[in-house]
Order: sequence, then structure tokens, then C-alpha cells
Amino acid sequence: MAIAIDFGTSNTVIARWNPAASQPETLKLPGLSAISAQNPPLIPSLLYVEDAAQSKVIVGQQVRDKGLDLSGDSRFFRNFKRGIGTSVQGFVPEIDGQIVNFERVGEWYLSQIVSSIRELSLPVDSLIFTVPVDSFEAYRHWLGKVSQSLQVEQVRMLDEPTAAALGYGLADRENLLVIDFGGGTLDLSLVRLDINSNKKPLGFLLKWGEKLLAESSAQKAKVARILAKVGQNLGGSDIDNWLVDYFVKTKGLVKSPIIARLAERLKIQLSLLERATEVYFDDENFETYELELERAEFESILSEHGFFENLDECMNQVLQQARRQGLEIGDIDAVLLVGGTVQIPAVQRWIEQYFDRDKIKCDRPFEAIAQGALQL
Repeated sequence: MAIAIDFGTSNTVIARWNPAASQPETLKLPGLSAISAQNPPLIPSLLYVEDAAQSKVIVGQQVRDKGLDLSGDSRFFRNFKRGIGTSVQGFVPEIDGQIVNFERVGEWYLSQIVSSIRELSLPVDSLIFTVPVDSFEAYRHWLGKVSQSLQVEQVRMLDEPTAAALGYGLADRENLLVIDFGGGTLDLSLVRLDINSNKKPLGFLLKWGEKLLAESSAQKAKVARILAKVGQNLGGSDIDNWLVDYFVKTKGLVKSPIIARLAERLKIQLSLLERATEVYFDDENFETYELELERAEFESILSEHGFFENLDECMNQVLQQARRQGLEIGDIDAVLLVGGTVQIPAVQRWIEQYFDRDKIKCDRPFEAIAQGALQL
């Protein structure tokens, strides 16, 4: 059985093919997956180091459940995907006498994920990792090393835009704009797919049995070609922080991880409801607070922080780059939305200012990449 792993900056999605239902299925890993009525099972891309010398770590939702997601703690890691394969890593901490860089954190994280998948008693013989198209080579080297310790017959990797196109059933289109708007980053990538209509993509083979193939010169990496790309450090966590500031100002609350989680829950609810409410009990002064927010208020907060101006700037830049390649906005065949922040109605309305609604695909923002990778 093949398992696809979409290792994201904020969340990780695990998918398999369900033979009984003849369709892809997103897996829930007990203890690691966050369960929400609005979203499929998502594993927060979080890691806490208990003992670096023994490679003992806690990952996913367990980090939150144990209250270990404290930003000032050097043992707590988030957003570490961004640093993998980069030449500049900033401050690299030493924990328990061990140098802990982003590659090591990522390896620990994925190893724990794969171990938890094995505990589901599924006959896993193949893993498929999805990776950023602009960091394909860096991930090829890194995942090649990681796959050496993974007890599976076959390990492959596929670029995220191609996986998203497969997940949305649009592999026959040529020019695709992928808007990936997650918890920490906004990425707009205009890509041209490299898929033969008569053949399914194979991905890049990292491991087959005892053979390690990441450094093999015989393979040619067939990935989507980037025509234009713009990125910005803007995402759902920024919006959560703006909401926290709003409630601190209007309710006199003190910033805390609990308030941040409630703000995130309000934000998620407002993608479906016009008004959302969360109740907060302060166990220090034994007072109960009701946090309430209307969608109109929420959108006003976004506007106050220049949210839509930032989005317009990114879109204008990517379209300007496209024109240098001889492409106009009408040449874009489809717009694929991935990441949790694309579920915000105001974000979808903003995209519709640029593109016809029938070109926009947004029905599986969390699952398109992982489920598309299963089609290899």
C-alpha cells in the first residue's frame, strides 16, 4: 500500500488509497492528528525535543496537548520546514550537547510520523513525499538521507504543484496558478506542468529495496516548470495574532497560548458562520470571558492590517512576471487553492476579482496535494 505525506509548514496531511471505497482517504494518527469538525485530520507540524542525545521527541497535536508549544522554549520547533535545505539557518541551537538544525528536526518529525503510520497495522510498502518545486534539489538530497532509515520498500517524491493538479483532477491543463496560503506563508506559483497525457507521472525515486537512488544520475527529475513565483511571510498565524491583539484591546485580556487557540477557532468558524463565539475561563482570577466576533468585524480587522493590499501586491507581481514570459491573465487555465487560509470567504472573494469562478478550484484545500500524490 502506498502512503502519501504532504509535509507542510503548519500542518501535515497523510493519505492512502482506500480499496474498499475506491477513493483516497486522509488518515488520522491517534495522538498526533488534530480533530476538527470543519477540517480533515491534520497533524500540526510541531516538534518538542525531550532528549536530543537519545533522539526522543514529541510531535504533532501531542505538543499542544502537553502545553509544550511555548515560543520562548528552545526545545520547541515550529515552521522548521522553511529552513530545510537553506544555506542560511540563523541561530542553530545546541540541545543536550547536540547541534539541532532544521534538517535534523525534520528527520525526527518524519520518522515519528512514519512510526505512527506503522502502528495502524497497514501494509505500507511505499511512501510518497510531496516537496516544494523551487526546493526540489535540496529536498532530493535531504530526503535521500532520511529514506535510508525508513523501513519501506520504496520511497518517492513529487513536486507540490503537480500533486495539487492531480488532486484537483487538472493534470491535463497547461498553465496553473497555485495559491498556497497556509499558517505561515503565502506562495503564488504560476507553473507549467510536465505531464505526458498518455502516462501517469512517476515522481522521483529515492529508494527501492536496498538501493538508494537519490544521487542517481540516471534519473531525470520531471517537475513543474516555474513561470512566475511570489512569496510572503503572511498566513493564518498572523491573522490569529491580530485577533489576539483585538481581544486584548477590547476585552482587557492578557496574551496567552489559550487566547491564541481561541482566536484560531473563531477564525475557522467564521469561514462557515456569520458570527462565532468561544468561552474562556481564566483559572487565575476565576472569571469567564465570552469571545464573540462577527464576520464583518473580522474582515474589518483584516483590512486595518493592510491584508488585502498585501494580497494585491503579490498578485500584481506574479502577473507582471507572467507577462514577461508572454502570458496574460487569460492564459492561466486554472487556479488551485491550497492551505487553510484560502477557506476565508474574503480571500475567495479577493481571488474572484481576478479570475472567473469556474477557473478556481477550492473544494479540497488541505487534501489535494497528498491525495494527488497517490495517483503516481
